[in-house]
Amino acid sequence: MKYLPTNKKLKNLSQILRRNQTKEEKKLWFDFLKDYEVQFNRQKIIGNYIVDFYCKKANLIIELDGSQHYQKQGEENDIKRTKYFEKLGIQVIRFSNYEINTNFNGICETIDDEVSKRL
Repeated sequence: MKYLPTNKKLKNLSQILRRNQTKEEKKLWFDFLKDYEVQFNRQKIIGNYIVDFYCKKANLIIELDGSQHYQKQGEENDIKRTKYFEKLGIQVIRFSNYEINTNFNGICETIDDEVSKRL
């Protein structure tokens, strides 16, 4: 079993984020991932980052991106995060909040396809 690096100093923040999910995170969690056949965790600490959703079995991260992710600094941070996770062998897939609100079924199918490929 492979253990991921964890910054225990982020535990309180991850719990706060879990309790205060965005409406898009809540929708994806309660309408799809919570009861998905393969377990996902919310607000998982990996290294010095907290990811929106993580599936250990598929080694997959799902990130939901609000508007701040499409500004220069947000894009640079996301690239850095993604490279870090890829070095750990974890695939990252990103969806915008807009996509969650306009193409929810398509996103669920994409996630299901990606999990199936990785198992």
